[in-house]
Amino acid sequence: MEFKTLSNGVKMPLIGLGTWLADNEEELVGAMEAALNAGYRHFDTAYIYRNEAVLGKVLKQWISSGKIKREELFIVTKLPICGIVPGKVSHFLNISLENLQLDYVDLYLIHCPFGLDSKSDDDPIPIKDGKVVIDYSTNLEGVWNSMEKQVAIGKAKSIGISNFDESQIERIVKIAKIPPANLQIELHAYSQQKTLRAVCIKHGISVCAYSPLGSLGIKEFYKSMGRDWEAKLNMLNDPLVLEIASRYGKTAAQVLLRFLVQLGVVVIPKSTNATRLKQNIQVFDFHLGNDEMKALEALDKGSEGRTFNFPSFLPGIEKHPEYPKWD
Repeated sequence: MEFKTLSNGVKMPLIGLGTWLADNEEELVGAMEAALNAGYRHFDTAYIYRNEAVLGKVLKQWISSGKIKREELFIVTKLPICGIVPGKVSHFLNISLENLQLDYVDLYLIHCPFGLDSKSDDDPIPIKDGKVVIDYSTNLEGVWNSMEKQVAIGKAKSIGISNFDESQIERIVKIAKIPPANLQIELHAYSQQKTLRAVCIKHGISVCAYSPLGSLGIKEFYKSMGRDWEAKLNMLNDPLVLEIASRYGKTAAQVLLRFLVQLGVVVIPKSTNATRLKQNIQVFDFHLGNDEMKALEALDKGSEGRTFNFPSFLPGIEKHPEYPKWD
């Protein structure tokens, strides 16, 4: 494994296991076991994924048996959109720590810059009249101050942000006593987020790519909500990617992950397939040439390449004053 050194000196493994939509306990336990055996030490979850307890159970077993030490792990979880309130930061982090059976997380992220007005922890996405119930009083600066307190008391080694736009990053950096260590954002060959990455480089913020291979599994997520979704773009079938993969004897996924790693981006591909889990971490034994990197950079489709459209599963969220304004 190779690492990204965060601004606070903490080392973050360049490849981790993403667990969004991994809500089948038996399947996730199997994936966690396969990932740990394959060498994964970085695991990404969130309160809203409803799977922290499953990760906690597996990690507890590995730590208790002596197969791994807590210090070898890099665990990431996130403050939910129903908790984007200064007074709720500690509350939700404590719940996550209890679920994960840990004393601290290595990185705690504000999941999104927009907050929802939920009356119950069991209702993280409140809906009324077909629209999400927006908390118009969201105070990102105040929330960041509360995030910093979690570092001070030792419950988070590092703190960061997710799904923020450039102006929101600048606002946090301006008031931060502890600067964001990481930005997590949708990022892949078809949506390379060059402006966001430039802002992060300027401020020494590392970048983590969720859905680094696109998110074809999101179809089942939409289906569960009674909505149809078809992938318009599939970079795993891109002719250039397949050509480069053939040249190195690698899979398309390995080429796409290697591309991001060479850009200095941390990646958290999600898979519950043991073979693909092993393949996804085997990207440190080849190096893409300058011409190949340039060709892959030319695949960028900007906003047209994005998989995620928050209003499609959070109806009305675009009315929130902190809804991100990406290019």
